[in-house]
Amino acid sequence: MEVLDLAAAEGRILVTQDIRTMPRHFAKLLEHGGHSPGVILIPQTTPASIAIDSLVLIWANTDSAEWADRIVKVPL
Repeated sequence: MEVLDLAAAEGRILVTQDIRTMPRHFAKLLEHGGHSPGVILIPQTTPASIAIDSLVLIWANTDSAEWADRIVKVPL
């Protein structure tokens, strides 16, 4: 949960491959009244080119406010 706190303190969306435990930590953060700029989950099995393309699409087509307190697994 420390990495979520650090990302929140820095105002940064967290991009992680921790699809096993991060959703649980994220839910716990919100349950305790915390907030997050957002979390993007990318499975380790995702080819780098697809992960990069997904992140570029997100960056180009969304606003950071749309990610507040959301967790999404990509590729979409």
